[in-house]
Amino acid sequence: MKPSHSLDTLFADLLALQSDSSMKLPPVDLWDPEESGDIDIRVDREGRWIHEGGEIKRPALVKLFSSILKVENGQYFLVTPVEKWRIKVDVAPFFITEVSRDLRYDQQAISCVTLNGESIVLSDDHPLTIEYKPESDQPIPLVKVRGDLSALVSRSAFYQLVAWGESSATDENHAVYLSSMGCQFLLGKSV
Repeated sequence: MKPSHSLDTLFADLLALQSDSSMKLPPVDLWDPEESGDIDIRVDREGRWIHEGGEIKRPALVKLFSSILKVENGQYFLVTPVEKWRIKVDVAPFFITEVSRDLRYDQQAISCVTLNGESIVLSDDHPLTIEYKPESDQPIPLVKVRGDLSALVSRSAFYQLVAWGESSATDENHAVYLSSMGCQFLLGKSV
């Protein structure tokens, strides 16, 4: 990498796309109305929004709902300045369907796109973490979108991330890491 280029400058175009996604969002973190109750909306594992058993098919409506989403104490709410409705989320409220890799001056940035079109660049502010449920040994790859809201990485996108990963072997462990914006994210390891 040329010394005159910082990572933020080098990948300014990708960070601008991410910023454009978040600038249009309402200030839900400033809204704290009393709870209004529960509403029959659920976000399933694949990021589909289900209302009263049927999928909400209008992308504009899903985008609106996802923009007014908030999580408090592990519970998800749709909020406005005067209402706060609890919804159910199976794994994560967002779903990453696409990933891409940009290489510039030996540096790498990984961009992710959610089902509703939000762009996220893996970094310190938007880390990738892998969780495991006690009842399963299957990885649950999550990317922080904003606040405490995360996106589940689709299986095909996760396989692509693993393909871009780099192995790091020691005497006892073998690990695979993914680099983006100068950060390393652990994808998995075996003993």
